[in-house]
Amino acid sequence: MSESDAYDALIIGSGAAGLSLALALAERLRVVVLSKGSASESATYYAQGGISAVMDHADSVDSHIQDTLAAGAGLCQRNTVEFIVRHGRERIEWLIAQGVPFSTRVSRSGAEEFHLMREGGHSHRRVVHAADATGRVIEKTLVERVAENANITLLERHMAIDLISSGKLGRIPDRCAGAYVLDLDRQQIRTIAARCSVLASGGAGKVYLYTSNPDVATGDGIGMAWRAGCVIANMEFVQFHPTCLYHPQAKTFLLTEALRGEGGRLVLDTGERFMLKFDERAELAPRDIVARAIDHEMKRLGLDNVYLDISHKPRDFIIEYFPNVYEQCNDYGIDITREPIPVVPAAHYLCGGVVTDIKGRTSLPGLYAIGEVACTGFHGANRMASNSLLECLVIAESAAKAIISSIGEQELVDQIPDWDESQVTDADEEVVVAHNWDELRRLMWDYVGIVRTGKRLQRARRRVDLLHSEISEFYGNFRVTGDLIELRNLVQVAELIIRCALKRRESRGLHYTLDHPESDDANYLRDTILRAGDFS
Repeated sequence: MSESDAYDALIIGSGAAGLSLALALAERLRVVVLSKGSASESATYYAQGGISAVMDHADSVDSHIQDTLAAGAGLCQRNTVEFIVRHGRERIEWLIAQGVPFSTRVSRSGAEEFHLMREGGHSHRRVVHAADATGRVIEKTLVERVAENANITLLERHMAIDLISSGKLGRIPDRCAGAYVLDLDRQQIRTIAARCSVLASGGAGKVYLYTSNPDVATGDGIGMAWRAGCVIANMEFVQFHPTCLYHPQAKTFLLTEALRGEGGRLVLDTGERFMLKFDERAELAPRDIVARAIDHEMKRLGLDNVYLDISHKPRDFIIEYFPNVYEQCNDYGIDITREPIPVVPAAHYLCGGVVTDIKGRTSLPGLYAIGEVACTGFHGANRMASNSLLECLVIAESAAKAIISSIGEQELVDQIPDWDESQVTDADEEVVVAHNWDELRRLMWDYVGIVRTGKRLQRARRRVDLLHSEISEFYGNFRVTGDLIELRNLVQVAELIIRCALKRRESRGLHYTLDHPESDDANYLRDTILRAGDFS
């Protein structure tokens, strides 16, 4: 059984990227937004830090541009960086207009001003935040605005299975015509047709054993885009957040970068600091350097974790600016005002993805990608702290303008066939999916993690190839489920990460290999591009 709907715009994902785009488009278009879980369940919701933007007279746009380029290790596209940074302030002002209450303070002159944090890689205080729960506040505000808009249909617990390509239907020229979608509650597949479709589905942190990401981060958009023939780039650059809480009951609790920005120190169990051995900026070095340093010390000394200590700061200061971290750690029996916090690195952000321009356009006409799922050239080989929300908000606005200006030229593709389940049955053993999921995440952690080698990558490729074939066979014979869809996408993403990593025989940014520990600008100062014809 299937249902069919038609809209001007289909947006897959309900984080800051998807919701801000929906609000911009809804001024003129009928929009549908898909969310795999509740509307607020996204990586945005769990983002503690904030949004980097030039908001202080002591800072400058040029400085933010230079910091971003430096963090990106030579692979940032300068035009993209300049475009995004220059539009940062207006996006902050737009969020304020939507009702987002950013943290402020009273200046020496008595005027109210933004309280700006400093984070790793930034040469100035430029991170606008709402205490230490910026993402949660933004997400809740945008969900409220979307709920008030009659032109936006929000479908919770709806998971996209695959994009519909008119070329695969025998229609020329090829363009994206919508998507097949699984209603998770009713276990029914519906066909959603749209004049334009947008991937705002986030990243793929769940491809690794340890991640700061929520359970929805399963690489769905990248997997669908690849199967639809889109160009993919720079998947080897996976950012591991240096400081996730290490506690048996803490599943994915991230400790904001701002803790280090405000003086937090990384120490061993002896209390000894170690970051100065690796970088003169110490704890304020970019995330790739900090994560590798922690990984090195843990392996050198056989430690399960290191510690992040901010207890030397005044108690009132800690509780005022890090209330969420304080409360969460306190729930686990850790008083961050008096003792250090046990931490480990965890997969956090994917700098590569579906290749787009600054308008969010992919290589498939009618398909856009915004947010973490996209590769705009902004981050290069390493994302600087708090630049992700900036990117998704700016590109969402740019994509909205492009969609509205061109939507009149796009017609709905008619007579899209319904999803065919006539040749499949209910799965006989769901344990296959669970087992393969666990195997995939562990092998990616062991072989394709913070530090890599050619041998590790080859081992990972062989195992992923086997998993790919098993899952393809399972997918072809049984009715789809949410777990199967996610596993299928995760395996595809894992394959893309490994293939890109094998192509880059140097170390740069987030890709570090013991076989080639130095950068090689002569041969690898370029993006790693994958096209469907490169491998099957």
